[in-house]
Amino acid sequence: MNVAQTRQVRVHALIPAAGQSVRFGGTTLKQYAHLLGKPVIAHSIDALMTHAAVSAVTVALAADDGIFGDLIQPQYPRVDTVSGGAFRAQTVLNGLLHIRRHDAACNWVLVHDAARPCLDPQSLDRLLQQGLQSEAGALLAMPVGDTLKRVENMRVERTVDREGLWAAQTPQLFPLQELLDSLQAAVRFGTRSAQPPTDEAAAMERAGFHPLLVRGSAGNVKITAPEDLLLAECILRAVRRDRLR
Repeated sequence: MNVAQTRQVRVHALIPAAGQSVRFGGTTLKQYAHLLGKPVIAHSIDALMTHAAVSAVTVALAADDGIFGDLIQPQYPRVDTVSGGAFRAQTVLNGLLHIRRHDAACNWVLVHDAARPCLDPQSLDRLLQQGLQSEAGALLAMPVGDTLKRVENMRVERTVDREGLWAAQTPQLFPLQELLDSLQAAVRFGTRSAQPPTDEAAAMERAGFHPLLVRGSAGNVKITAPEDLLLAECILRAVRRDRLR
């Protein structure tokens, strides 16, 4: 079923890619690391562009990004770009303002990490089918399976009850105007006291919304450390083998 047709919505995907990959280390930004013949971010773009319900894709880049235009843009001429900010919430906010100016028909936005190259179409289908029915939007997530420890100075303080805890993933799907309003409020508030939200669902929560959780996939990994590239490569190779069967 074509979600965009059934709901008469226009979904615009936004990929925040203005981070400096501090935890990744080395000199290569993780979104441009090599993965099966192309940069990590190219896999993330492909996962969104190939879905029939996604009408357009915008990437929010660091102001001094000198790579995307040369390495990625020639292969994706329909992908738009905008300058991001100093932290994720500001980067996404800049992207939303850009989308509102240049894609007036857009009423839903799908925010996806540049460093999640293994998004599968089934998870994206579930998110769109269920999320577009929710006024508060939705996000992919997985229940926490590991035992969690609260740590201080690398010593265990206590074990945290994992009951009811889920690990948030992306994409996250929200009505554009509601997310825009929530992020603007969160960014203004964050400059005065609290830290800015680290994902879009957190901004919506602060505004009083309760986004729907949609079960994601363990394979929808985020590249944080160099060893994550090996895991992502194994996942993508397995997907390719399955398609050839």
